[in-house]
Amino acid sequence: MASLCARAVRQSCLRLLSPSAFRSTPRLLCTAAQQKSSGAGSEEENGAQKPEPPAAEKALTEEKAQLEEQVKELTDKYKRALADTENIRQRSQKMIDEAKLYGIQGFCKDLLEVADILEKATQSVPKEEVSSENPHLKNLYDGLVMTEVQIQKVFSKHGLVKLDPAGQKFDPYEHEALFHAPVEGKEPGTVALVTKVGYKLHGRTLRPALVGVVKAP
Repeated sequence: MASLCARAVRQSCLRLLSPSAFRSTPRLLCTAAQQKSSGAGSEEENGAQKPEPPAAEKALTEEKAQLEEQVKELTDKYKRALADTENIRQRSQKMIDEAKLYGIQGFCKDLLEVADILEKATQSVPKEEVSSENPHLKNLYDGLVMTEVQIQKVFSKHGLVKLDPAGQKFDPYEHEALFHAPVEGKEPGTVALVTKVGYKLHGRTLRPALVGVVKAP
């Protein structure tokens, strides 16, 4: 029995010391080194080649650019709309203000005829006849004068101003020339005679004064 055990131990030692065992170990080492070197090379190749962006990311970038362009266009349209709205508001407000000022223009024109009649009536009465000796005529004349004064006060209250340009420079925006004639002692281009007074409503000529203008001899 002891001899058998000694033989088995001797055989195991011979196997370990055999040349084939030494040859297999370097082969395993070479294989591992090759695998390691091949793995490092593939990693270097992957690092050298940059990955291309995916199609979804590219589509999102294009969509973002389109949306930014739409936002810019809509913002510009919004600003233009605001400017147009403000212009319309200002024009509407101006029209409202003018309607308030000149809405009575037609009514004022009709009243001017009444004022003209009152003025002619007072001018047609001889001053020497207006005395205490003729009380009825005096009372009538005084009543006409008071009415004329009162109507001029009402005109002034509503922005209606009388134009009596005798001796003033002729203004085509406020006066209407009926004739031109040389007048001694008066400067050419001035108003020599007023046949009918004019009126202005809030600075706008409602009725031009009818005048005669001095011309050079």
